[in-house]
Amino acid sequence: MAGLLAGAGCSGGAEPGTATAGTATAVPAALSPSPTVSPTGSPTFSPSTSGSPSAPGTVAELTPAVTARLDAAVQRVLNQASVPGVMVALTTPRDSYIRAFGVSDKIAGIPMVTGLNMRIGSETKTFTVTGVLRLVDQGRVGLDDPISKYVPEVPGGDAITLRQLANMRSGLFPYTSDQGFVQALLADPHREFTPQQLLSYAFAHPADFPPGTDFEYSNTNTILLGLVVEKVSGQPLGAFLEQQVFEPADLGRTVFPVDAAFPQPHARGYTNQTQSGAIEDATDWNPSWGWAAGAMISDLPDLQKWAKVLATGTLLKPATQAERLQTPPSGDPGLGYGLGVFVNHGWIGHNGSLPGYQSVAVYLPSAQATLVVLLNTDIAYRGSAPSTLFAQAITEIVSPGNVYSLPVAPSSGSPSAPASSPALAET
Repeated sequence: MAGLLAGAGCSGGAEPGTATAGTATAVPAALSPSPTVSPTGSPTFSPSTSGSPSAPGTVAELTPAVTARLDAAVQRVLNQASVPGVMVALTTPRDSYIRAFGVSDKIAGIPMVTGLNMRIGSETKTFTVTGVLRLVDQGRVGLDDPISKYVPEVPGGDAITLRQLANMRSGLFPYTSDQGFVQALLADPHREFTPQQLLSYAFAHPADFPPGTDFEYSNTNTILLGLVVEKVSGQPLGAFLEQQVFEPADLGRTVFPVDAAFPQPHARGYTNQTQSGAIEDATDWNPSWGWAAGAMISDLPDLQKWAKVLATGTLLKPATQAERLQTPPSGDPGLGYGLGVFVNHGWIGHNGSLPGYQSVAVYLPSAQATLVVLLNTDIAYRGSAPSTLFAQAITEIVSPGNVYSLPVAPSSGSPSAPASSPALAET
C-alpha cells in the first residue's frame, strides 16, 4: 500500500553510511526504454559520458566516478523526499554498489545499515504467485482452472481463472478501496484481519470489469491465490512458502509473519497514512491486512538473491517461467504485468509498499544486474513513491537505456500506488 491520506514530509538526510557485512538466475526482450526524465520535483541526472553505456540492456561499470554520482543521486533523493533512511544494492557480474544512507530510527538517530530486516509489501505477491506456479509444475493446479474450483462464493468465480488473478485481470474490486476497510484499518492498525474478512470487503462491490478484459492492480486477486495454495497444499501459506520457495532459493532471512512480530534487527518505519494525517511510527502495525499480497519481511541480501531467482525462473520449469513472463501492457507506457511480476523498461521484478516501508527488487537479464532498494517510509513526494525516485535516479546513471520508471498519481491501483484520499492504495 502506498496511498496518501496527508501530504506532510518527514525528516531525514544523514551522510552516506558504510555497508555492513552481509550475504548478498529464456528471458523476454527489454521493453522500449522511457525518456530519462524524472517526475516533477525528482532529481534528474544526465547519462554519464564515461563508463555509462546508453544501449538498452547494458549497465555501466561501477567506476569511482560512477559510484560518486550514485552516492550523490541517492543522497539527493533522500534529502528532497525527506526519507529517513535507505539501503541500496546494485550488483553485476563484475562489481557491486552496496550502501546505506540516513537513519533507521529518527528518534534515536541510529544510522541505517544494510543488515536490517524490512517489511517488503507487495514483493510478497511474487512469492505467493511463485507458490502457485510451483503447484502448477507439480500438476496440482492449472493456470486456467476457475477460482471456484478451490474457493467457494467468489462472485463470478466460475469465469475467473487463476491466471487472471495472477496477472491482475480478474476485475474483482480491490478491498483496499472499500471505505469500511479503510476506516477499520486506520481506526486500529494493530488489529488482525483474516483473509475471509478482507474478501468480504471486496465482494460487497460489483466487479469492475469482465474477467480478462482489462488490467487492475488489486490485492483481492492475491488473497484468493493464497487461499488456493492453502487449499491444495493443506498447509498454512507461510509454511508452504518456506518449504517450496524460501528454502530452495536459500532465503534465510525472509519471513511470512503470522502476526505483527518483526525480527530484530529492523528499521523503524514512518507513515502519514493515519487517521489524523500526522506522521506516525508504523513499525509494529499488524500487516495481516496485506496477507498473501503484502505481509512479508526480508532483507537486502535475500532480496538480491530473490530478484535473480524470480526473473530467471530457477524454481520453475522453463515453460512455466515463459508463461509467467508474458506481460501484456498494463496501461502504463513501458510497464507490463505478468504472473505476479512486472517488466519495467526491461527490469523484471516488483515493488512493494505498506505503511512505513517501501521496496524495489528488480533484475536486468541482459546485463545480469540486480537492483534492490529498501527504505523506511512510504510518504510520497510530489505524487511519486520514494522507492520509485531512488530506482529511477540510480538507473538514469547506470542504465540510461533502461530507466526504471512508474507513473505519477496513477488513476487506479497501480503498483506504483500513491492514491488520493480517502482510499488506501494497494501494497
